[in-house]
Amino acid sequence: MGDPSLRALLENLPAFSREVDETWQAAGEGDVHGPLRTGEPDDADGPADPRGPQRVPDQRQRGAGIAVPRGYSAFADLVDLAPAAAFIRDREGRYLWANHAYAHLYGTVPQQLVGRYIEDFDAPADADRFRALDQQILTRGTPVRHTLRYVRQDGTTGRAVGHRFPVREQSRTCIAGIYVDITDHLRATEQRQEAEENLSALRDHSGLPCALLSANGRVIEASVAAAELFHLGLTDLVGRRAHTLLAPEPGPDLDRLHRRWNSLIARRTRRVETTAVLVDTQGLQRRAELHLTTIGHSASRARHVWAVITHQSLAHEAHPPLTAAQIRILSLLAQGSSNSDIAASLKLSRQTLDYHLSRLRHLLGAATRPALVARAYVLGILAPHAWPPRSATAAHPLSTA
Repeated sequence: MGDPSLRALLENLPAFSREVDETWQAAGEGDVHGPLRTGEPDDADGPADPRGPQRVPDQRQRGAGIAVPRGYSAFADLVDLAPAAAFIRDREGRYLWANHAYAHLYGTVPQQLVGRYIEDFDAPADADRFRALDQQILTRGTPVRHTLRYVRQDGTTGRAVGHRFPVREQSRTCIAGIYVDITDHLRATEQRQEAEENLSALRDHSGLPCALLSANGRVIEASVAAAELFHLGLTDLVGRRAHTLLAPEPGPDLDRLHRRWNSLIARRTRRVETTAVLVDTQGLQRRAELHLTTIGHSASRARHVWAVITHQSLAHEAHPPLTAAQIRILSLLAQGSSNSDIAASLKLSRQTLDYHLSRLRHLLGAATRPALVARAYVLGILAPHAWPPRSATAAHPLSTA
């Protein structure tokens, strides 16, 4: 920056750091970084000229015939085409200069602002408030960092945050301001907060076990129902790796779950419905349906996944996995088929079928055919919401294996 006037300006301008809190409320008045040339008391400039501001001979012309006093030219050069809205007013509230971003807030162009007063564009109450703020700055000679409300072109209320500070032109003290419109940001923040509150209410009061998982499978958030499902405290569940909550025995269920998880994280799909065998801290297992959904759209790799658990079986001790033939026998039993029909359907001898039934009664702890069917449902071996009866791990609704 070789321009001495611009360098001098930046040395005396407050740092535009937009110091606001987490809800984008302005930090209020206070000191700013760097030195600031303080203005003189109100009467130092003398009474206002009854003829109004006179054109200063030493001025430079900017686009569309707007004259910028030389003392302000560096500021105008800096922010003329910036997205931040900026203006300069005299102590009477008359606009000396404004950039396009500021004029756009009022649905006009800079040429229509210059030479006119605050009241020409703002409602009386707002104009009084802005004038009072200008006078406060002139009196104290220090900048004010704050937010302001204004009426947008569509009639809605807008919000902007920035600085307003005194500047000197020869013997005159004027007011300069620079602001960033945060209306859309605030709306997006409010919508996000509302969505998070709704999600929290759904998570905490729906009764469904659910959890937010990181891409590496660690529990970030969880519902109370999820903690109760695993006989854990909520603080003990958060931070756990999800694989420690699954039955450790390898098998087709676990392999399928891993493949579908990897597909989610790689964003080849956004949601997955599958089954898994969960294990609690007491070592009891239960089969459940998992509904997995990725969060966010921008990254090439998903960062988070919501997992919701539905259709849980009763908790039970681990038992040896059943063969496909045994599961098929259970599904035909649930359908009401006789032993002879089952043997014919599976092309088994009666002796082989009797062996399988005896083995199933032993594995599931059920003495009769109805008890076998009931145990098959409560243990999650058969899908509780499917007809004809089928395996809970079947990949297709019409599959029986």
